[in-house]
Amino acid sequence: MAAAESHDPVHLFVERMALTFAEVGFPRMAARVLFTVMSADDPLTAAEIGERLGVSAAAVSGAVRYLTQFGMLIREPVPRSRRDRYRMPDNPWYEATITKTALYKTFIDAADAGVAALDGPQTPAGERVAEMRDFFIFVQEEIDSLGERWRARRAATGHIRPGEA
Repeated sequence: MAAAESHDPVHLFVERMALTFAEVGFPRMAARVLFTVMSADDPLTAAEIGERLGVSAAAVSGAVRYLTQFGMLIREPVPRSRRDRYRMPDNPWYEATITKTALYKTFIDAADAGVAALDGPQTPAGERVAEMRDFFIFVQEEIDSLGERWRARRAATGHIRPGEA
């Protein structure tokens, strides 16, 4: 399935989802790669991804680096080869959203230091930074709760694969 097959339903899906993600700030090539891998039954090499998208493997490399960094793709070596294959983790949306919450702790700690540097929340600037910190504390708590609810829903809808807990 080459990119030239513009009427192919899978190609249309990939391009539509990539455009939708790009509209909210996700890098477009990364989105194209993500949905190309998502729509494949088996892991793909960078060359295979490039072929499906009609771009070079080199154009794919930055996107796969971006996606692996956020846990949206997993790189697996091809036996007896220098190439790698890319696949999606079993639960990529959870992985990318819920489990990467260390960022909120970093924001909270930095904001705490900011409140102290601004002579506490009794000053207007200190109050703004304290509110930001409290927002990130709230988001962290909600994400933790959301993760618990997602795991229950995922189990109830049958999306858990054999051997997964």
